[in-house]
Amino acid sequence: MRDYELVLVVNPTVGDEGLPGTVDRVTTFIEERGGQVKQVDQWGRRRLAYPIARQQEGYYVVTQFSLDPQQVRPLEGSLDLSEDVLRHLVVRLDETS
Repeated sequence: MRDYELVLVVNPTVGDEGLPGTVDRVTTFIEERGGQVKQVDQWGRRRLAYPIARQQEGYYVVTQFSLDPQQVRPLEGSLDLSEDVLRHLVVRLDETS
């Protein structure tokens, strides 16, 4: 298991009511594959640096989690297919020794 950080930009059309559902789907996906979500930090609605899918704003969510490296690719594939997610980035956190 390795530690990762996931940054999501969620479509603003989801609204404040739909955002927890989107975050829960990502959390469930990680936990069903033997991972552990350590922290979820919702930054709220922010203006984007440039339009994405004709959207000027998006909800930013940063998640830290542990997951088997072989399960990261399916997570990214799932996020690519999600209509609620405008952009995502998964970064492996360095191991401190």
